[in-house]
Amino acid sequence: MGSMQQQPTLKTDTADPALTQFLVRAGLATDGEAASWHPLTGGVSSDIWRVDLPGRTLCVKRALAQLKVAAEWKAPTSRNAYEWAWIEFASQQEPHAVPRPLAHDPAAGLFAMEFLDPAAHPVWKAQLLDGHVDIDTAAAVGALLGRLHNASAYDQQLESEFATTSNFHALRLDPYLLATAERHPALAQPIREMVHSLTAARIALVHGDVSPKNILVGPRGPVFLDAECAWFGDPAFDLAFCLNHLMLKCIARPDQRFSLLASFARLSEAYFDLARWEPRSGENGLEGRSARLLPMLFLARVDGKSPVEYLTGAAQKDLVRRVAIPLIERPVTHLHEIGRQLQLALDRQFHGR
Repeated sequence: MGSMQQQPTLKTDTADPALTQFLVRAGLATDGEAASWHPLTGGVSSDIWRVDLPGRTLCVKRALAQLKVAAEWKAPTSRNAYEWAWIEFASQQEPHAVPRPLAHDPAAGLFAMEFLDPAAHPVWKAQLLDGHVDIDTAAAVGALLGRLHNASAYDQQLESEFATTSNFHALRLDPYLLATAERHPALAQPIREMVHSLTAARIALVHGDVSPKNILVGPRGPVFLDAECAWFGDPAFDLAFCLNHLMLKCIARPDQRFSLLASFARLSEAYFDLARWEPRSGENGLEGRSARLLPMLFLARVDGKSPVEYLTGAAQKDLVRRVAIPLIERPVTHLHEIGRQLQLALDRQFHGR
């Protein structure tokens, strides 16, 4: 004889009972405990909460089908399971580089992880936009990224586990690169060739969103968040994606451009010091692929589906286009050349030189 399963009676201030039921099923809370849920801001692809329980705090994340942007941008909620798997991989390789994973419900598209106190783990993006540019932080980010890529390179089990090209297409290739190609028909061929190249790559485990907004500056080094785009593909994407944000910050904070460009160089070199799985040099080497992709991502943050929110002026956006478009038309093979072109453009913009 069957019986109705008793629902958890966790006291909560959230309207969605599925969230509290998840905590009880996972053993992270008990019936009758009070739970206070606080939405966290900053992301567009998921709902994230800080959950305060008696004597402890944790974080719960649930993927959204429609991302919180002005353009229509849909993505499968199954990506929550891949993010969980990426966190588990990273925690095995670098225990302090990610929040400790606690529990996962793939059917509900939910997982819980350690909550890291913002006072001890400031967001790197906030530091950069506030003008606090620490070159050593950039080097530590590059080194961590290199270690994670190196640990996953050509791993057939990870390749099978993260066969997520459709996810990556929906979250990265379409809204960033293909949307930009539509806006700039004259650049469509090289951008589409890049998309084809990325789609075919099977080299290492890619985080997919190595952005300063997803990096905490912790007491034991950088902490990576938000791996919803995790994919076994081309590690050049992660490197270019992160360097792109340092370039964008140069335009938002031109007074810090020299420190930001020094961070760009230090991050690159720290990464390549640990990139032992393939040659760095050559047109199709790791640096060459990164250098072809980087200006495309740069342009995408003003003309793609997810424009960066802190570049609002027409002059700022035009500066991005003036740097990016010639580098897409005539690619370079060294990242430092891209940094040099940006510095020259900034000097002309702000000093008339």
